Amino acid sequence: MAKSQKKKRKHVPGGWQDWLTDRVLRGAIWLALRLPIRARLWTMGRLVRHVVAPLAGYRQRAEDNLAHVWPDMGVLDRRHLADRVADNAGRTMIDNYDVDGLLKRMASAEVSGDGLKAVEAAKEAGQPVLFVTGHFGNFEAPRAALVARGYRIGGLYRPMSNPYFNAHYAANMHALSDPVFEQGRRGTMGLIKHIRQGGMGVLLFDVYDSAGVTIDFMGQPAPTLTSAADIALKTGALLVPFFGIRKPDGVSFDIIFEDPVEHGDPVAMMTDVTSRLEARITANPDQWFWIHRRWKPKRQRKRAAAKIGP
Repeated sequence: MAKSQKKKRKHVPGGWQDWLTDRVLRGAIWLALRLPIRARLWTMGRLVRHVVAPLAGYRQRAEDNLAHVWPDMGVLDRRHLADRVADNAGRTMIDNYDVDGLLKRMASAEVSGDGLKAVEAAKEAGQPVLFVTGHFGNFEAPRAALVARGYRIGGLYRPMSNPYFNAHYAANMHALSDPVFEQGRRGTMGLIKHIRQGGMGVLLFDVYDSAGVTIDFMGQPAPTLTSAADIALKTGALLVPFFGIRKPDGVSFDIIFEDPVEHGDPVAMMTDVTSRLEARITANPDQWFWIHRRWKPKRQRKRAAAKIGP
């Protein structure tokens, strides 16, 4: 490589790209919340699909992840699916910024699943429940459905890499239902205390974390934290997977609570949770957030090539 060739600059959190992305999103959110619900969702879906995803690198990351999991998928099919993923992400964002509206919509949403009776019984008995899910559909919709029905659901969230966006993102999570804790030792201890006192909370487990154990996800090894299983075992809480699946109208949801995960070995419990999310993704691949880092496929390919050698 010639010395004069410029190296590709790495994305720096808090840099001009993050600032610009946040300003675009803040303005879009402000304007979109003044539109009727269907126009609002359509507008934010198209904005993230055509502007934010390309600008922030989300489209390329989604395509890289899709190629990693489904290498036989054609380039055009990957691009089309990545665009649909970005559209759902935009809709989800504006769904969750209209807290009062989301609660009102979820109060009348269809709620079902084999785990629903177990959740209702736990509430009556004062037994703790830890819900676990992934970045799929609208992962806040089930939480909103429960809050609208009189539940108090806490949570542990991973801060967004964009510090400008994270400031109002975190505040919005608190507005839906407290207590909400930032990921980390202090936050985890706060959530455990809340659960141990008979409370209910939510954890999302499907983001890359090098400290996790390796569990195959969509056919590829992925580091997976066992935090949800560990907390459930420490507190005696039911571990219940739930999903908010966006319906074809792009507005409403099926809210599904699955059977509680059987307590046992933490890795086995998270393998069970992983397989349940995989089933949802297989049925609705455009609803999982392929824009997130889950495998870091480029790094894995480099390591594989290095092992093979010349």
